[in-house]
Amino acid sequence: MYFVKNFIEMEAQQKKSTVERRKKILNILDDKGQVYVNELSKTFNVSEVTIRNDLDQLESKKHLIRARGGALKHEHNVALDYRISDKYKFNLSEKMKIGKAAAELINENETIILDSGTTTLEVAKNLSHFKSLNLITNAINIINTLIQNQNINVIVPGGTLRIESQSLIGPIAEKMMKNFSVDKVFIGVDGIDSELGAFTPNIEEASLNQVMINLSRKVIVVTDSSKFKKRSLAHICPPHDIDYIVTDAGISKEDKIHLEKKGIKIIIAT
Repeated sequence: MYFVKNFIEMEAQQKKSTVERRKKILNILDDKGQVYVNELSKTFNVSEVTIRNDLDQLESKKHLIRARGGALKHEHNVALDYRISDKYKFNLSEKMKIGKAAAELINENETIILDSGTTTLEVAKNLSHFKSLNLITNAINIINTLIQNQNINVIVPGGTLRIESQSLIGPIAEKMMKNFSVDKVFIGVDGIDSELGAFTPNIEEASLNQVMINLSRKVIVVTDSSKFKKRSLAHICPPHDIDYIVTDAGISKEDKIHLEKKGIKIIIAT
């Protein structure tokens, strides 16, 4: 009888502890706007598996939005992490125009980076006329697009395959990327805020993007206008790191003026 009573008390205490921890997680989320699994694990001295379960349960009750490596406040202006096969369906006509306009910024004999993404893929589709170009990419879909073009020297850094974005990421990719000197980098984003800059849902994607930006002379963000006024889990860079944004006519006048005041050249693809 003692053991049964003791077990019930322990179970009740554990349940109470879980509820209290989840309340505290929501308090942190409300304060910071985003949380990370590894940081919460250290804060509460529990395993990352336990934290992931907490976040999953809180998401099921619509208290937050799960993202790679953590979670975000449940807000309408948050960019989610879709599979690339799904993302390709969104605003395709705008992406095609953006890809064509962005490709016009590239010159013969340059060394460029094309980040992974559906809009950067459209840039790749507009490179067939080049006679000499060095192109570095971590995107499987871009590699497949350029594989028959003998005039483009395609360089692929190693890394871990991320299925959702069909990209190579992680420490190996970052280490190899640092060996290059690049004229221009074309970055695809999942969210862009005129005050805070560019965002993506995945922490490792953002980390690799930051490496790309640091070794490039010019930084060009390619994004359709639906991504403005959105942010996501991982911050890629502030506005002052961006030289150009190539987008469509849907960008608001407010965002355009705000970004131009920060020294960014806005190119509207038509």
